[in-house]
Amino acid sequence: MTTRVNSGEAGDVLRGFEPAPQDLVLSLLGAHLVPRDRGEVWSGGLVRLLGEFGFSAGAARVALNRLVGRELLSRSKDGRHVHYALTPRTVAVLAEGDRRIFTLGSSPRHEATWTVLWHSIPEDRRLARTRLVRRLRFLGFGSVQDGTWLAPRDRESEVAKLLDELDVAAHAGVLLGRPATAVDFGTFVARVWDLAELAERYRAFVEHFRGQRAGGTLGDREALLLRTRLVHTFREFPFHDPELPEDLVPAPAHRAEAVRLFHDLYPALGPAAQRYFDEVTVP
Repeated sequence: MTTRVNSGEAGDVLRGFEPAPQDLVLSLLGAHLVPRDRGEVWSGGLVRLLGEFGFSAGAARVALNRLVGRELLSRSKDGRHVHYALTPRTVAVLAEGDRRIFTLGSSPRHEATWTVLWHSIPEDRRLARTRLVRRLRFLGFGSVQDGTWLAPRDRESEVAKLLDELDVAAHAGVLLGRPATAVDFGTFVARVWDLAELAERYRAFVEHFRGQRAGGTLGDREALLLRTRLVHTFREFPFHDPELPEDLVPAPAHRAEAVRLFHDLYPALGPAAQRYFDEVTVP
């Protein structure tokens, strides 16, 4: 069983704090291992941290083994202690994610160039197709129809790297262009992205985290738990918010407040959360 954020209506919209254990491991390491440039982390500490979020030791160890199998973590042994490290591929993916998360909503956009991607990936490459779709959503793409995706900016370089990484470039095409002035493009994109749900997600985020504070009586453990919930919830926004040009569609209500809240609270919780991470993950 996992820890659930219970805050009434806001919790319902945010669907609670229920990350998969593999996602939680990567969130914890990305937030507390990468900034310190620590090479490895003790497995027992990671198991304990996942236990803080309701995962059993068995579930935690299965998650770690699966991350090794996916080549997202590497494993080494020092005597009786097992340690894990992020692979270069994972560091690159986390860096890409940070760029998207920490620049979200940073400035009004009036983008003329759009990216269209279409693909026809064979059924025997289903895993690559699934990974492609998830990464496209994180880059701000929306599904126009099966196999056709649209993003409101020039994503040529990111898409080229992604197609090469997944080895599916032979099954995809990319086109850059701009909307025709005779077309009501604002109405069209409202069918590609659920803008009403997006606005409600931002409202719920603000409602849930607005009253949280980094100082006062908040201990190191509580800081890590809150910071992890905060970043896990906020990192879902890039999957839903394409950051549409504001001269085409108004910015979502509460987005600016949600972005300010995240950028205020996340660094403020950092020192205390890092202390607890270091305390738990050093054998």
